[in-house]
Amino acid sequence: MHVLLKVSDTMRVILTGGAGFLGYSVTKELAACGHDVYAIVRPGSEHNKRIAELPEVTLIEGDICADDYVPTWQGEACDCLIHLANQGGRYDAIAQHKNVVAGLKMIDLAKLAGCKRIVYTGSQAEYGATVKRQVESLPTNPFCEYGKAKVELCEKSKAAAEKAGIEWVWGRIFSLYGQYEPMTRMLPQLIAAMKNGEEYKMSSGNQNWDYLEVRDGARAVIALMESGKSDEIYNIANGEYKKLKEFAEIVKSKYSKGTIIYGDDPSPYVSLQPSVEKIRKDTGWKPEYRFEDSLEYLF
Repeated sequence: MHVLLKVSDTMRVILTGGAGFLGYSVTKELAACGHDVYAIVRPGSEHNKRIAELPEVTLIEGDICADDYVPTWQGEACDCLIHLANQGGRYDAIAQHKNVVAGLKMIDLAKLAGCKRIVYTGSQAEYGATVKRQVESLPTNPFCEYGKAKVELCEKSKAAAEKAGIEWVWGRIFSLYGQYEPMTRMLPQLIAAMKNGEEYKMSSGNQNWDYLEVRDGARAVIALMESGKSDEIYNIANGEYKKLKEFAEIVKSKYSKGTIIYGDDPSPYVSLQPSVEKIRKDTGWKPEYRFEDSLEYLF
């Protein structure tokens, strides 16, 4: 089935994880386009204030990963549900199992709310440690619990959506960077070290990497909502990959204070060289922001 969702001037969209790193940019972009957004957010999270004042956004508190969470809906009928919420570390099997259970419950929520389509976000971790070009037809081979859970949710949610009569689209996200990126990740730490004139130790940087600005990632998710083909998987990436060391040297040259100490090749050896032909062909989406130009604004 390759159906396109009929897009009206204004859509009603349910969004989970709408205050998170990617979620904030998706929420902001949806609101800027005039869509009505129902953002399901974790109760009491300090991140909720990021989107509390955005126009056209209604906050709904609910911990969808809680064992006792039962989907209910009392709002107006909606067009689409975008599922971004996720919890736990990459090797936390218990948390990742809860993510699968919560993700499958979103089919029930979408059906209750009258949604015609559901958009899930997966990850490059589904491909595992491969040096092959990541095209969507490449067999998955995840090595971490996060990647394994994404593959499981991908397969099970597709079957559940088909049974429920809801259009299903899956976007595999590669390395996003930008506003609200967690400081536990490499790029924000590298930038902070270079700004402060410190040393930063990292891998050899010989592996290919692909960085996509988070606002471009948000527009890609929305493009899949509007014009992605049902029952299809899409890579969400920049497509202009290069050695991770080259990205690191761009950061170093921009701030010219710190020192990068390169170490051994990482193990497992993950090298990102994603294909983005499919999403560009089917939706017309393409990135707008260059890595070199967006660092100062975002960090």
